[in-house]
Amino acid sequence: MTTVLLLHPGQMGTALGVQVRLGGGRVLWSPEGRGAASGRRAAEGGFEAAGSLREGVAAADVVISVVPPAAAEETAEQVAAAGVPRIYVEGNAISPHRAQRIAALFPPQGFVDGCVIGPPPGDRVSARLYLSGPQDAVEVVGGLFRQSAVEAVALGEAIGAASALKMAYGSFQKTSRALAAVSHALAAHHGVERELVAEAERMAASALAEPGQLPGVASRAWRWAPEMAEVAHALRAANLPADLALAAEDVMHRWDPDKDATGLTLDEVLRHLRDPSGED
Repeated sequence: MTTVLLLHPGQMGTALGVQVRLGGGRVLWSPEGRGAASGRRAAEGGFEAAGSLREGVAAADVVISVVPPAAAEETAEQVAAAGVPRIYVEGNAISPHRAQRIAALFPPQGFVDGCVIGPPPGDRVSARLYLSGPQDAVEVVGGLFRQSAVEAVALGEAIGAASALKMAYGSFQKTSRALAAVSHALAAHHGVERELVAEAERMAASALAEPGQLPGVASRAWRWAPEMAEVAHALRAANLPADLALAAEDVMHRWDPDKDATGLTLDEVLRHLRDPSGED
């Protein structure tokens, strides 16, 4: 049985951990420095408390990091200080440059660059886990998800390939939603919302034709904004313009007060774009 240390049990990480357990793996988590919400998700996922981070790293065959992008490097440094894991999976939405910098903290044969595309996997939904790094390590990680709702896809041995895919996908996926929100806000300001939606419905399926998604976008924007900063870094490294990603980051920061909010209305979300304080 393969033992996995999950850092940390957020929504996506918990879903991945559950899939590991369904495949016969053992999942640990470290309560050290974590809050009640993490503890609740870990309990619901059936994960075992490992005590300290050092104890978890020592007990695990594979350490998987699925945290907000801004915390990816700090999390990796904490693990490296706690011990040398057999395999460390950097599964966060970060630029290839940051993935390579984090890889330098670990033995090259035991570092896997990963990215998850798709919703948190479960009974009725699936996701793809793209992996790049040493073939033996990639095969071990991919084997954790056989016969699960996660399709593991190997991308070769280049560290940064999986992160680059996430940046390329996220550049469109996240930015297009920010653009849709701005478009709907402008239309609402001039009283032409219905006409905008009617025109969008004549287009191929897009976020612009589904404004009902935007309250959910606003509540998650606190996690997406740092990802846009990573996209900008990746674009600059490829000598491509980063202005759109940086603009999307700015738009998403306007929703910082809506962090994890439930019950938001579309009108509120669009109004907060004009005035993040909500006083407009």
